[in-house]
Amino acid sequence: MKHLLLSTAGGVTTVTLNRPEMRNAFNDEVITEMTAVLHELGKRPEVRCVVLAGNGPAFCAGADLNWMKSIANYTREQNLEDAGALARMLEVLHRLPKPTIARVHGDTYAGGMGLVSACDVAIAADTVNFCLSETRLGLIPATISPYVIRAMGARAAHRWFLSAERFDAAEAHRIGFVHEVVPAAQLDAKVAEIAQALVNCGPEAVKACKELLHDVAGHPITAGLIQRTVDGIADIRVSDEGREGVRSFLEKRKPNWLLPQ
Repeated sequence: MKHLLLSTAGGVTTVTLNRPEMRNAFNDEVITEMTAVLHELGKRPEVRCVVLAGNGPAFCAGADLNWMKSIANYTREQNLEDAGALARMLEVLHRLPKPTIARVHGDTYAGGMGLVSACDVAIAADTVNFCLSETRLGLIPATISPYVIRAMGARAAHRWFLSAERFDAAEAHRIGFVHEVVPAAQLDAKVAEIAQALVNCGPEAVKACKELLHDVAGHPITAGLIQRTVDGIADIRVSDEGREGVRSFLEKRKPNWLLPQ
């Protein structure tokens, strides 16, 4: 791979953006590569958790300036195709049938915030700065908006989308954009701790739970939604993993999905 690094240990695969000289800004090549890698990781049973990280001083500075220059003269049709590729990458990350953690360090701007918000869990170093800088350039954070608004809430989004101000990790935590903020020296340890907690859970249950979250969050409580939850618990209870989990709990032993330590 040209722009990504992959490493796997103990069921956790870390995907690292590897363009430190460009502050891990993405272009069409990065988007294509990331989409393909995520699709592949989603199919691998040995991958129980995916961590998204960045190499160098920044997590992700958004769009590559050289790429932005090249698209400045695109037609609307070309822009539709280009934006569609980014939208597909974010959706693949958001819908990945594995739990995902954003390991956030350094500056995280624009599309970089889209990557963070498309992950299930976001852990940031206390030195991180965030910015939705698009309006400063006469643009809008359109493609990333479903994920960012879902992560920080509409009220907070009104300020940060419109003003293009920078804000720090403490503010990101206050508005719910990241789950936890830790000193930079403790970032890897905290990410590893949460990744291990995810790996210890039943992999099929985690997959089903992600689907449940997508189906339930933000939707009105209707008869159809209630039936979906009834079906969900009934299905998981009679699954092999569900039966093994309950048996292991009652027998006071470890379930068979735990990996060797």
